[in-house]
Amino acid sequence: MSETKTALITGAGRNIGRAVALALAGDGLNVVINGSADRAAADSVAAEARALGVRALVAMGDVGSRAGCLAVAEAALAEFGTVDVLVNNAALRPSKTFLETTEEDWRRVLGVDMEAAIWLSQACLPGMLARGWGRIVNFTGMNAIHGYSGRAPVSVAKHGLWGLTKSLGKEFGPKGITTNAISPGPIAADDEDENPTEYRQKMVARVPVGRMGQPREVAAVVRMLVSVDGAFVNGQMLQVNGGTET
Repeated sequence: MSETKTALITGAGRNIGRAVALALAGDGLNVVINGSADRAAADSVAAEARALGVRALVAMGDVGSRAGCLAVAEAALAEFGTVDVLVNNAALRPSKTFLETTEEDWRRVLGVDMEAAIWLSQACLPGMLARGWGRIVNFTGMNAIHGYSGRAPVSVAKHGLWGLTKSLGKEFGPKGITTNAISPGPIAADDEDENPTEYRQKMVARVPVGRMGQPREVAAVVRMLVSVDGAFVNGQMLQVNGGTET
C-alpha cells in the first residue's frame, strides 16, 4: 500500500493514547483522535499531529455504547474513507468491592473496556477487508493476565478483550489483517509527579528495570505491530512491563 494510511485511536487525549497518536503521525499516518470529555486535550494532540505533516481529525464521543462507537467510526470514515489501523486504548479502571459493584458499574466498564473494541472493529473491518490490509491493536493490561481484588469488572472486560484479540487474529489473519494486544505494566502519566506516591513506589518495586515505563515506550510497540514489517505478529499479547512478574 503506497497511499497514506489512517489510524483511529480511542482515548487519545493523553498518556498512552496521545503517545500512540503522535508516534503514528510521525510515521506518516493520518490520525483520528478520540476522547470522551476533554476536547481541549484532543485538539492539542491533533495540532501536534498536524505539525508532523499529516491530517488529523478530532472525533469526540463516548465509546461506552454501540451508538457512540458507530458515531466515532462514521466521522473517521467520512473524513478519510477508511480506517486502516484501529487502536482500542480507551479504558475505565474503577475500584470497588465485588459485592458493592452495581449492574450499572458492570455495564459501564464492560462497555468501554471490551465492547467498544467489538463495535469499532465491526465498523472498521469492512474497509480493511476491501483493501486487503489492516491492523487492530487492543490494550488489555495486566488485568487480562490475572484478576485484581476490587476490580472484577475490569479484569472480566480485559480477559474478554484478550479472547476477542485471539478470535479476530484467527478469522482475519488470512485476509491480511492482524489483531494483537498490548499489556502495559506500570506506566507514568503525562503529568506524573517527580515525587511518586507510596502506591507508585510499591509499583516500581515490582519492576525489575527499576522504574516506571514511559508512554512512548508503549507507543514504540504499537508502531512495530502496525508496520508492514509487523505482519507476522498476529493473535499475540505483548507485555510492555519492564519484566514485572505476571
